[in-house]
Amino acid sequence: METKLHSFLNSNLLNKYLVGETSSEETKEVEYYINNFPEAAKAYDKLQYNLELIAKAGAVDVPKNVLANILDALEESNDTKVIQLVQNRKTPWYSIAASAAAILFAVTSFMLYQKNQNLSNENNVVVDEIFDLRSDIENNNAKLDELSRELNKLNDPDARKYVINGNDRAKDLKTVAYINPVEKTSMIDVITLPKLPKDQHYEIWAELQDRMVNLGILDESDRKLRPIPYMEDALALSIKIGNKGDANTTTDTEVAEVSLKEKE
Repeated sequence: METKLHSFLNSNLLNKYLVGETSSEETKEVEYYINNFPEAAKAYDKLQYNLELIAKAGAVDVPKNVLANILDALEESNDTKVIQLVQNRKTPWYSIAASAAAILFAVTSFMLYQKNQNLSNENNVVVDEIFDLRSDIENNNAKLDELSRELNKLNDPDARKYVINGNDRAKDLKTVAYINPVEKTSMIDVITLPKLPKDQHYEIWAELQDRMVNLGILDESDRKLRPIPYMEDALALSIKIGNKGDANTTTDTEVAEVSLKEKE
């Protein structure tokens, strides 16, 4: 119930009720909260008090000589004029003042309602920004967790580091492989890859006792640590140039190689 009361007090229903803009259902809801919850009644009384203060502050004082002028005019009139005065009666000064006060009160109430509406909209914007900020923080934390896990893999005492440098065909090529035979994980870090024609790409291969296994494509735009398939009993890793759409890469296209047995 406290949550419903809090939501009610943060809504615009009290303002709308004060200026007579609530529907029948909203009116019942407002009157229910005012009659049953002291906090709602106090908020409504405070709102009424503030509006009355503003209305009084903006009211125009009636000149003191208005009443004297009206009395003098009545004393100088005859019976015929009195009849005529009754037929064409002008609005009394106090009615004008009351009407002006009522108009001022309505205008002030509307301005306060608009201001409260703007504050409510600003509050909604702030809430949305907080949720966006929380989402960004969660995403950043997830990225940090992933980076921390990768660093833990690299710092694992069982992890072995292999630097793969290019041969004369690709002197600027450099990648680093991290292989953990205990956890059975392999990762590759692309540092530099010379540019190739659009119809070619780099491939990383694992050399086994009886065959070569393609472990995937190395993209020159993919400059980040990423996993590659772990191959049990691999003798070496090599990088070759392959043609896009052609799976038959030959050994003649090899541009880098590193032995995995030298670390044992």
